[in-house]
Amino acid sequence: MKNWLKIVLWFLLITGVLTLGIFIQKSLSEKEIPAPDIKIKSEGENTFITEEELQLKLETEGIVFDQQKRSEFEIEKIESFVRSISQVKEVEIYQHIDGSWEIKVELRTPIARIYNRSSEDFYLDEDGNTFSTSSIHTSRTLIFTGFIPDLSSSISVQRIINNDSLITIRKLDDIYRISRYVCNDPLFHSQIGQVHLLKNGDFILVPLVGDQKIIFGSAESDEEVEDKFKKLAIFYEEALPFEGWEHYSEINLKYKGQIVCKKK
Repeated sequence: MKNWLKIVLWFLLITGVLTLGIFIQKSLSEKEIPAPDIKIKSEGENTFITEEELQLKLETEGIVFDQQKRSEFEIEKIESFVRSISQVKEVEIYQHIDGSWEIKVELRTPIARIYNRSSEDFYLDEDGNTFSTSSIHTSRTLIFTGFIPDLSSSISVQRIINNDSLITIRKLDDIYRISRYVCNDPLFHSQIGQVHLLKNGDFILVPLVGDQKIIFGSAESDEEVEDKFKKLAIFYEEALPFEGWEHYSEINLKYKGQIVCKKK
C-alpha cells in the first residue's frame, strides 16, 4: 500500500512540475520582446549601413516589429537576412534570459571600387571578395576603370589564384594586389587615386598630383607589384624633388630593374 502511495505522489509531483513548466513556457512565449541593441563595427569611413538603417531593414522585411512576441521571434531567420546584406562581413545575434537581445555586425572593408567594361560598379574588400555599392553611403578608396572583365558576382580572389584556367583571364587578383599595396603604403595611398586597365593588359596609375601617365604594366605576383612600387618610390624621393612634377609626361615601370621616363 505504501509503495502505491509513493507512486501516486511521485506521479502527481511530476505532473505538477510539467504543468507548471508548460504554463511558464506559454507565458514566456506570449511575452513581448524589446527592440534589439544593434552594434555595427566598421573601419574608418566605411560605414555602409547604420544601426538605424539596419533596424529599418529588419522592420521592412517583417521579421522585427512592434509588440513582437517571443513565439514570433525567429533568430535564425534574422541572422540569415542580415548575413545576406552585401556589405556585411560577419553577424552574431544573442538573446538574453531577461528577453533582451543584441545584433553585432562587422562590415566589409573596401580596398578598391571597380567600374568594369559591363558598366557595373562594385567594391573589392580586404579579403578579396566583391560586394555591392550603397545608394546612400560611399567609401573613399582606390578606383579601377577600363577593360575589366570581372563581374560584380565574381568568385573570390583566392579561388581565382588557385585556378590555373581563371588566373590568366581574370583581372580581379591583379587589382587586389595593386589596391592592397596602395592601401597599406602611406605614400601611395595619398598619391594614387585611380588605376586604369588598358585592353593590352597594362595598368596605368593616375596620380592625384601632376598629370604624368604612370605605366605600371602587369601585376601578376606580390613580388612584381612590390618591386614596381619600390622603384616608383625611389623615383619620387630622388628625382622629382630636383626635376619637379611637371617635368615628365610618362613614367614607365614595366621593365624589370629600371624606370623609363619621357620628358615633356
